[in-house]
Amino acid sequence: MRRLLEERGVKEIQVRSAGTGAYDGAPASEGAYLVGLENGIDLSAHRAQRLTRELVSESDLILAMSPSHRDQAEDLGGGEKVFLLGAYAGRDGEGAAVNDPFGAELEEYRTTYRELESLIQATITRLQAERSDGQR
Repeated sequence: MRRLLEERGVKEIQVRSAGTGAYDGAPASEGAYLVGLENGIDLSAHRAQRLTRELVSESDLILAMSPSHRDQAEDLGGGEKVFLLGAYAGRDGEGAAVNDPFGAELEEYRTTYRELESLIQATITRLQAERSDGQR
């Protein structure tokens, strides 16, 4: 998302990443690292951080990949600022969740990357529209 925001010249949105099952300080998985490189993203310095009540409190918007991630963010006080990424990007029902490819074959990581890129593009478009309308 950081790269896509930069490509669009959006500077006023700060992006942070945290996982509900992450081990603090763990590097990106091999699949994520390799697919990142294929797409011009170097994840060698990436380190995981666990989603905390403090991170939730500091955030204006939390986008989760799955319903269980969304529920955990809500349980940490996220309330109405927590959405499924797919739903926020305009997908309905089952299509609102994004599959986590952790431990899967490399092609699954590629599929998830393409899905995330599409959803993030739609999310950025929505954020820009809401910011120009003064909604968020």
